[in-house]
Formats: sequence, structure tokens, C-alpha cells
Amino acid sequence: MKRPHVIIGKQQIILAGMTLILGLAVYVNYVASQTAPELKATEVMKGTSGITYGDTQSVNGNASDAATYFAQARIDKMQSRDEAIETLSLIMNGGDSTAEEQEVATQSAAAMSELIEKESKIENLIIASGFEDCVVYLDGDSASIVVKSDGLTPQQAAQIKAILLEEVKIKNENIRIFDVN
Repeated sequence: MKRPHVIIGKQQIILAGMTLILGLAVYVNYVASQTAPELKATEVMKGTSGITYGDTQSVNGNASDAATYFAQARIDKMQSRDEAIETLSLIMNGGDSTAEEQEVATQSAAAMSELIEKESKIENLIIASGFEDCVVYLDGDSASIVVKSDGLTPQQAAQIKAILLEEVKIKNENIRIFDVN
């Protein structure tokens, strides 16, 4: 006896719930990275003679505030990634998921792993180039980089951008560089 075709089944509900959780984790990570009050942005603008970098404004703070920011940023990023990985793991190991759902989850996990590896490499290269600390956020289409600095010079901003672009292909307008005092 054939089972009737069900439009919304157990698998679809589980997949929709896990997708919602993954989206929520990404959103929380994005909001947490955007609401840090001690950040200042170095805008990247296209000039007539190539790429120039705009002025930044000073933000008051002390070394312990910056250290706290970087520690919290790493914890938030790790928690967000752990939640996303757990969701993908549930999909891949779920007995009810179809081969197609497992394939999509496997591809998502591989893409996330690649982004994590690139973020780590970029962070290490930026620190090796003379910055005290740094956190990189990649989402595939954009990048946000936060560095510990008393104020970025145009040369330093260009150096950070060059390091980023050696590892990933991202449009200029989707690159944001912040510095924390």
C-alpha cells in the first residue's frame, strides 16, 4: 500500500526549524559585531587616482576595553559558529533527512569550514604585519575587519585590505575596516 504524498511532513518541519535556528545564529553574530560602541570605521572609497581611505574619528577607550572587546568578539563568533555547526550536524545525522537535505547540509558545513579557515589565516597575517590584535568576519560576500590601533593610517588600511584580498575575492564596497583604541 502506497503512503499518500504529504506536502508538509516531519522532515520538512525539522529542516525548516534548523534553517531558522541557523539564520538566527548568523543574525545574532551580525548584530553583535555591528553594535560594539568602541568601534570606528575606516571607509573605503574609490577616488580618481585609485583607492583612497577616508578619515576616522577618535574613540575614547583604554587598553582593557579593547582587550575585553576582542575577547568577547571571539567568544560570540565561536558561539555563533558552534550553533550553526550543531544545526548542520543534526541535519546530516538525522535519520529522517533525505539524501538531498544531507548533501545541502554537507555543502554548507564545508563552506562554513572554509570561511573559518580563511578568517583565521587573515587574522594571523594581519597580526604578523604588526597589529596587536584583530578579528575578521567573513560571510562570503562581505568582510568586516576589526584591528587594535590608535588610529589607522591610509597605508595601514591599504595593507589590511591587501591581506584580505589575497585570501578572498570581495568587492571594495563590501569591505569594512574598523579600529579599536
